[in-house]
Amino acid sequence: MEENDGKNELLDKQEKEEKEEKKEKPEKNIKKEALDWVIHILIALVLGFLVVTFVIQRTAVHGISMEPTLQNGDQLIIEKISPRIGNIKNGDIVTIYVPEELQPGQDYIIKRVIGIPGDKITIKDGSVYVNGLRLVESYTSGDYTYVSSGRIETVVEKGTVFVLGDNRYRDRSKDSRSIGLIDIDRVRGKAILRFYPFDTFRILSKPEEFQKIG
Repeated sequence: MEENDGKNELLDKQEKEEKEEKKEKPEKNIKKEALDWVIHILIALVLGFLVVTFVIQRTAVHGISMEPTLQNGDQLIIEKISPRIGNIKNGDIVTIYVPEELQPGQDYIIKRVIGIPGDKITIKDGSVYVNGLRLVESYTSGDYTYVSSGRIETVVEKGTVFVLGDNRYRDRSKDSRSIGLIDIDRVRGKAILRFYPFDTFRILSKPEEFQKIG
């Protein structure tokens, strides 16, 4: 009898241990699953931060300086790699960091690159010339580029760009006509796509006018 009692006690002990193990396993699985989720969320946040900081981001157009190409409220995709590797070309639409030239709370302007280092830019009689070639600008508002002094003639220095808004009417765009050449370090991104409004979705490719000059 004593031997049977000992066996029964041993069996009861084993059953209790098995039950406790079964209780612990779900708890461990829940903790492990929760930890996995936290790790995946952190990885996603870090990757998202890196993408927005160094690769692409969304931006909105404010104002009318790029009409008719871009309208106030348009939503764009900006890629940030080209400025970092010096791949900014004539005709590109870029975002530029110039908070000192803007109202409080505003930091960026969006303009079109007309001249890159080494280019000779002339604006006279309402027309824009790059290295002596007159641009027939089908993408601008009107066919006359206003200049307060009547004429601009400059060579784009190393490390700078000459930019204009597509809206060339008087006082409609703060660009190189009024603030001069822009340091390339201030160019933070290149617009590659307009995705909203959806009915105006388009890739922002270089106008044909710039194919002849670069």
